[in-house]
Amino acid sequence: MSDLEKIHTGIPELDLVLRGGLPKRRIHLIEGRPGTGKTTIGLRFLIDAAEKSERSLYISLSETVEELQATAQSHGWSLNGIALREVVPAEAQLERQQSVLFPSEAELSQTIDAIMAAITELQPERVVIDSMSELRMVANDPMRYRRQIVALKRFLLQQECTTLLMDDLTDEPRQFDLQGTVHGVITLDQREREFGAARRRLRVVKMRGAEFQSGWHDFAITSREVYVFPSLIAEEHQGERRREAVTSDVAELDAILGGGLVRGTSAMILGPTGVGKSSLALQYANVAAERGEQVAYFAFDETKDTLLDRASGLSMRASEAIDAGKVYWERINPTRITPGEFIWKVRRQVEDHGAAVVVIDSLNSYIETMQEEASLMLQMHELLSYLANQGVLSLLIVSQSGLLQDVRDTLDVGFISDTVILLRYFEAEGAMRKAISVIKKRPGHHETTIREFSLTSRGVQVGAPLEDLQGVLTGVPRVAAEGARHAP
Repeated sequence: MSDLEKIHTGIPELDLVLRGGLPKRRIHLIEGRPGTGKTTIGLRFLIDAAEKSERSLYISLSETVEELQATAQSHGWSLNGIALREVVPAEAQLERQQSVLFPSEAELSQTIDAIMAAITELQPERVVIDSMSELRMVANDPMRYRRQIVALKRFLLQQECTTLLMDDLTDEPRQFDLQGTVHGVITLDQREREFGAARRRLRVVKMRGAEFQSGWHDFAITSREVYVFPSLIAEEHQGERRREAVTSDVAELDAILGGGLVRGTSAMILGPTGVGKSSLALQYANVAAERGEQVAYFAFDETKDTLLDRASGLSMRASEAIDAGKVYWERINPTRITPGEFIWKVRRQVEDHGAAVVVIDSLNSYIETMQEEASLMLQMHELLSYLANQGVLSLLIVSQSGLLQDVRDTLDVGFISDTVILLRYFEAEGAMRKAISVIKKRPGHHETTIREFSLTSRGVQVGAPLEDLQGVLTGVPRVAAEGARHAP
């Protein structure tokens, strides 16, 4: 049997990161600070074994069996079929007589012997030992600790079981480093945000003789499950790239876009608040659904009721499309989601449901409520490259600050999209009006005109070019001179 035979972890997405799972009959280290999820991942690993009728053993050096069972119950899991053993180092035993002295060498040896005895008795195929910090405290000396760990490693390899060692990284500086002893290392990390849920991440530090996806991957522990969100590598996902036009069913809008938007590209709809950015995106989503295409709409700002009310006022049948499953709509709370989880949600709509149009409304809420903006922009660029490879039309909504004059793009993210559609307020004839123009379009030509834009009970309306006005984009235009009005 090959040494590189893989074993599943019980977390399918983690198996994707590991390119199929953990190498079988080897020793792997799960390390992370207290509270990062080591015990939960260890239990999930053994539950997977129990579901496959494999013998498994959880050896706890710090928690009681009752505490392990309570952890499992909090996730709705059963530990039936998993052998649980408490091995308490002599130094940690309560009510020990002070007159009895346990030399550290003897204490460590006794603890290791107890671990080996439990494994010899049960002959498990999978083992979790939690946590190695208890052994370090007993050892007191790095060399003594290393000798015993090497002896335990040899024993485990002879038993041909797949072992997870848990380490809470309590020794600083790291004199008792386990990474050099084991075959594989997975590091868990938890970062608190200024506001919102903590961000959990993991990365595979090493996996001898096996391929894995490097880098950090977000993960989440829910009431029922552990989910890992593999970081996206766009070039690994190549689909059908169709460069055909996507029309809006508004002839004037399609005209300024040179026939329409293009599949496999991204379009940014830019403008101040309330100018109609979401309504314009909804126009494309509604028309795509009427063509029988699948649409995924991710809203960071507005509720479903608000969207449906707006759609109804524009004579769009968004409610019917959502009920029929042609438009998938989800309200995203950016304070409770990680970048990796959001990208995973988008991928599931594309890969599992065949979404042809993806709307992200808005990019401001996604970026401004999360830390590490530079990293977020790199991840968004990778997501757009992935969607392009899948032939998906991506619509990104970005809100600018200001209303008439001094309107600014606070994110400065126009460079990541293929097409930029600009909406702008302007004042004319005693009324507040709206204008639309195309700033850039990489795939093909587009008009350079500025046209009037409006939202009516009949839907999105785009008028003729505003040839009689100059300075529309300043917000306060003036009547164009006769010569300038007819200039080519």
